[in-house]
Amino acid sequence: MGFTSFRSFWSGMAGRGAASRGVTCRLSLVLSLMIGVVACGVEQPPDEMQVLVSESQTFQEDNGLSLNGLSLNGLSLNGLSLNGLSLNGLNSEDFITWFNSADGGNLAGHETLMKYMVRCAVPEGEVRVFVNPTTGVRYVWEGGMGLAPLWSGGTPATLAEQQVISACLAAHVNNHGVHVPISVLGKDSMGGIVPYSRVELMTFAQREACFFGNVFVPGGTLFAGNHMDALSPEQSTPRPCGLLGLGMMSNPACTQMQRIGQCLDHCRLEPNGYFYSECTYNGVTYRPLTTRIRPSDVNVCGDGVCQVGESKGTGYTADSCGIDCGS
Repeated sequence: MGFTSFRSFWSGMAGRGAASRGVTCRLSLVLSLMIGVVACGVEQPPDEMQVLVSESQTFQEDNGLSLNGLSLNGLSLNGLSLNGLSLNGLNSEDFITWFNSADGGNLAGHETLMKYMVRCAVPEGEVRVFVNPTTGVRYVWEGGMGLAPLWSGGTPATLAEQQVISACLAAHVNNHGVHVPISVLGKDSMGGIVPYSRVELMTFAQREACFFGNVFVPGGTLFAGNHMDALSPEQSTPRPCGLLGLGMMSNPACTQMQRIGQCLDHCRLEPNGYFYSECTYNGVTYRPLTTRIRPSDVNVCGDGVCQVGESKGTGYTADSCGIDCGS
């Protein structure tokens, strides 16, 4: 699947949390919404037919993980990368200390982060349960994409698992707190292609971004770049870490990620043209994930509505859209 979404999960998730798969396009993380420029009706080459899934198998997922108030570097200290995403790992002293004390005791932020982490790493149909010994609160986090089978089974995370989970978390980030359906494409930690369907590719027709990095190591960083396309000055999307204008290397609403410009300058595109299999930056090679969004999620200054991603001003561009947002 290329677009991730969970059924009952669709509009209820307040910060990237819980899941409940619905029609699924597995790792396509429906995290990106087709912004509205790319064409649909993609024809699949013969050697790719084996990874296509029927429409009934696809699932999609919305995104809304906010990193505001969270330090992802703290993930290198919570013990999970060494202890595994299992009962033992969740009950380790390192994890309990991180969950209750890191980031000024931001339990709500940590709970949301864990929901997304479990959804990315653990297979659909499985859950991870954590009873906080400090507060007595019981958390149940549902699996979804199954990108890290070894780690989710309780063994230390491999480098490939650290990278693909980091990419998955990055793909789901939306510091605006807006839930936007996206399609996530790529490979899991074992090299298997995340299943996707023709319907997914057509629905999420707008190519968005590539995401990669590693937040499980001290000083780890997340990276993002444009997937072939770019927004025009009057366009914006509700996903500040996704598709940007040509040449834009930052977005004030997404300071936790380093922009790399165009993905093609640093990443190897698969022959099918839908996703990247690896990205190299500063001499380090990573396993990325690639997102797509719906064309209807690309907003245009001048449509009479002040949308998320547009700002007040005196001009006609998204960052100074007086005609929609006032001055």
